[in-house]
Amino acid sequence: MARWSSPKDPALEAALRRNRRWIVNNQIKRLLLRFPSRSAPVRLLQSRFKTLDLLGRAANWLRKYPSCFELFTGEGPAGSGGELCFGFTKRMAELVDAEEAAVTASEPAMADRLARVLMLTRGRRLPVSKLAALRGPLGLPDDYLLRILPAHTDLFRLANPYPHRRNAAELELLRWVPSRTVSAIEAAASASNSLPRFTCSLPSSWAKSHDKMEDFNATPYISPYSEDGAVPGTDAQAEKRAVAVVHELLSLTLWKKISVMKLEHFRWEFGLPEDTARMLLRHSCLFYVSNRYKIHTAVLREGYEGSELRVKDRVVAAKDRLGELMQEGLHEFNQRRRAVNLEKKRRKGEVDVKKEEEELEDEAGALLDSAEKREERRRFYKVLFGDDNR
Repeated sequence: MARWSSPKDPALEAALRRNRRWIVNNQIKRLLLRFPSRSAPVRLLQSRFKTLDLLGRAANWLRKYPSCFELFTGEGPAGSGGELCFGFTKRMAELVDAEEAAVTASEPAMADRLARVLMLTRGRRLPVSKLAALRGPLGLPDDYLLRILPAHTDLFRLANPYPHRRNAAELELLRWVPSRTVSAIEAAASASNSLPRFTCSLPSSWAKSHDKMEDFNATPYISPYSEDGAVPGTDAQAEKRAVAVVHELLSLTLWKKISVMKLEHFRWEFGLPEDTARMLLRHSCLFYVSNRYKIHTAVLREGYEGSELRVKDRVVAAKDRLGELMQEGLHEFNQRRRAVNLEKKRRKGEVDVKKEEEELEDEAGALLDSAEKREERRRFYKVLFGDDNR
């Protein structure tokens, strides 16, 4: 089925802007964290360079980020004597530790999000292999099962209903938790002492969209949480619940977004319609559908103020600081490279050194002092830890 995207929203498009360099560096970070010493031979990274869709020498890539990675001659477990290795710089290591501390402190919130997702599904269970698709959006680390299950044996259980199949393990919610069945819409209504209803996040000038939302709110709100997993009978009721499910699922994600393909991947489990993409487009007051990078992504409009998240989780804040350091390192490398090229030209007598140095200083000052450029740097890594790169 052909798909379309919503009319362009510059602010939300900026929030989805992706810089491929940050994604690669995040994968390199995850590679280093697999080693207790947090160091590895450069040849190991070189052997995986093609899987990162990169060409050239891995050492040259690492040198572009002097504030993040350092090169040294390795000895011990990470490499044999004389072999070139790489690891984190001191500042990078501190930020990685801060990110790990934020993840550890967020484990109770992770368990809550995981329980709520399971309560949205039919049968209150999901295959672990399919849950992997939600790991990034929910902010779950690679070892989330080892972190969460031992501390919540009364709530979660790993089951294998098909022992003869590979990767058939399922994560099951052992009991229904009424305190966790209050959706984001219901919580907002309770805070304002009003009836639960959807809110249009489009400007008031979008009169027709506001009218459609009023018509949609004319019927009572249907909670996405249903203990028996039943889907309402009429088409209108089924769509009302499906919209509530998608809204609640996006509310549970850290970045308030998820790819439409992943939503459709869970269509049966969440009771979503076959034309989920078109349903999202019909409710443009709530959802923004982007086709940036030729990937359809559903964004919860109310989760953003312009291009910034209204509520930023501590894990998101920690990852943002990593992105800032990466951008700083790249800027430092570019300045050094330009200075070297300038010196080469000076020796050849090709440039007016004083004029070039003044231009270099002016550009560097503009980059550091301009609020617009600082905003651009933040956008560079906004989706550094997107759905498939966290």
